[in-house]
Amino acid sequence: MTTRVAIIIPAFNEASRIATVLKAVKASSYAHEIIVVNDGSSDNTAAVVKNIDGVHLVDLVKNVGKGGAMVAGVSATLAPIIAFVDADLEGIEPGHIDSIVLPLIRGECEMCVGVFRGGKIGSNAAMAVTPFLSGQRAMRRELFESIPYIGELRYGVEVAITEAVRKRRAKVKRVILRGVSNCFKEEKLGLVKGLQARTKMYRDIREAMVRSRKKKRVQRNKWLDR
Repeated sequence: MTTRVAIIIPAFNEASRIATVLKAVKASSYAHEIIVVNDGSSDNTAAVVKNIDGVHLVDLVKNVGKGGAMVAGVSATLAPIIAFVDADLEGIEPGHIDSIVLPLIRGECEMCVGVFRGGKIGSNAAMAVTPFLSGQRAMRRELFESIPYIGELRYGVEVAITEAVRKRRAKVKRVILRGVSNCFKEEKLGLVKGLQARTKMYRDIREAMVRSRKKKRVQRNKWLDR
């Protein structure tokens, strides 16, 4: 019997894009549960999701950020394998979903990360420099739950996950998601608001990195004081 897998999609104002992503996820061979967490959207993201059969909607009244939305999604399932997929993907196909989940089912790793190739130049470049920031990943449930402050993070959530994996010395596998890209914030919001949103995203990531370094220093000092 195949290990149960839950695909979790955090979404904030993705009404015009999420249906395409859900179509690919629903056609995946291993999507036993599909959970969309509507993170306090001001558009009709929730209404779009409600009209798609086989998808469980977790509708948050207040925007809590990506980390909080991910926690809400995990809390809505008992699946031992959880996979996270961004709601704004372009070029996503069922095989891409399968490729990040199958290594977990086979027991080849504790986390599998999908890296973009062959899509938009900007997405490819970002993945080449910082593949650990990819939002497309599957992992063992206990790995996600081992990060105590993950619900407090926003765009920096992938930094915390990467640090938890490093700390546990967990086995990680990377797979190529060829032809897949994110929709850039400047495309969603326009140039000015998009740049503002991108600046905030980088600030959140930087803060998560600083928090991770402080946590490592505290742990190292505790070890030295023994």
